[in-house]
Amino acid sequence: MPDLALYQPDIPQNTGTILRLSACMGIAVHLIEPAGFPISDSALKRAGMDYLERAVLRRHLNFEAFDDWRREHKRRVILLTTKSDQPFTGFSFQSDDILLLGRESSGVPETVHDGADARLTIPMVGGMRSLNVAVSAGMVLSEALRQTDRFPKTLT
Repeated sequence: MPDLALYQPDIPQNTGTILRLSACMGIAVHLIEPAGFPISDSALKRAGMDYLERAVLRRHLNFEAFDDWRREHKRRVILLTTKSDQPFTGFSFQSDDILLLGRESSGVPETVHDGADARLTIPMVGGMRSLNVAVSAGMVLSEALRQTDRFPKTLT
């Protein structure tokens, strides 16, 4: 199943929204610390609502710990970035990919960018900088789930 990873997120509401997305899609979220806010139910509750208890959240103390974990499990890291010319729409996702989203304020450092297995962007109208990180996560995760036939089978 594709997972999402958040690199040192700044905004608890976005993290809560992404955790809600993960609960609804049955995927895990890897939170790479430190975050720009206290990781607590109260910080995430407003956006995540009552979905937080159903979300699978794996915390990693830093990027090195996350990178060690993903290499041990032989998982590709697919970075979503504005610093790429490869659109996500033309990429072939695998069922065990981890979609990495950078900090809302600054993305990821060059070392993380360079170490990703692939770097993808979301095509946008000229002159626009970026989308909200939770919107970006939903768009690209949807394509990864579609390609790998991993959407939940039960409709509510």
